[in-house]
Amino acid sequence: MLVLRDVQKTDLPGLKRLAAVLNTVNLPNNEETLEAIIDKSVKSFAGKVKDPFEREYLFVLEDVRNNLIIGTSMIIAQHGTYDAPHIYYEVSEREHYSASLERHLRHKVLSIAYNYEGPTEIGGLVVDPPYRATPDKPGKQLSFVRFLFIAMHRRLFRPRVLAELLPPLLPDGRSLLWEACGKKFTGLTYLEADRLSRQNKEFIKELFPASDIYASLFPDRVQKVLGEVGPATRGVQRMLERVGFRYVERIDPFDGGPHFEADTADISLVRRYRTMKLAEEDFELEGDDVLVAAERESGRNRFRSVRCTARLDNTVIHLPARAKEILEVKPGAKLSVIPFE
Repeated sequence: MLVLRDVQKTDLPGLKRLAAVLNTVNLPNNEETLEAIIDKSVKSFAGKVKDPFEREYLFVLEDVRNNLIIGTSMIIAQHGTYDAPHIYYEVSEREHYSASLERHLRHKVLSIAYNYEGPTEIGGLVVDPPYRATPDKPGKQLSFVRFLFIAMHRRLFRPRVLAELLPPLLPDGRSLLWEACGKKFTGLTYLEADRLSRQNKEFIKELFPASDIYASLFPDRVQKVLGEVGPATRGVQRMLERVGFRYVERIDPFDGGPHFEADTADISLVRRYRTMKLAEEDFELEGDDVLVAAERESGRNRFRSVRCTARLDNTVIHLPARAKEILEVKPGAKLSVIPFE
């Protein structure tokens, strides 16, 4: 069985192993960056970051049989502040017509925009390759746990939720849009710019063109990836659409990946969230496929969640013995539940 939990400082070696395998923008292979991400998350779960909208929560998925971290996902309580605005391109279409040439043309236009009181963002989803497409569905668990946590703490998050999806990238990890645009205005590589933007977004505002950009000026292969979802991310796109997210005609200014958003109150998993009391008896028969979580106010591990089969009786939930052991809960405990189907 797999356990979802809040990241701990002792997880750094496990995250370094995962980052070395993947080295993605979601989990960079840089020890200093990983330490900063872990530290911010530990303080966020403990409530030591006083402003709730400055908190960032990193979840890890652990294979408890092998004591191995096999994936991560993240919630950024608010993406977009006065110090670090949420920056994106608005995508629109402009029409031009020449009567003398009898020529009518439509152009895709990119307009840079800034949001200083942005939405909650879900991101940081990575899964160790050997565990992908397995019956445990680790990617889906890591996706769903974020909605479970948001439902548990609605006041800590914004009324809109954003997901930035990765577009098709080149085999070496470079972005076609960045090569055609961002690199020319900053002199940075895609990975350098992404790493720098985690601490400093000033260079984007100062060096990127403030005027509209006609995508027609880009090579055809660059135009084709604007707002497109990469092959490895299409499963995430389908999941988001099923729970209520939609493409909002905005893209990432670095790689052109599409932005999907939803009202928090309209996300189906948030609407179906329940709190229940743990029953005395174990449950081993067929039942509902759920994601269930337990929290505690002190100690190193504040949050634990597991996918399992359970029986739901009004306000009481019956769990298998193994699930109770992993959650470290006793009868009568308050548990949080969302469906996993």
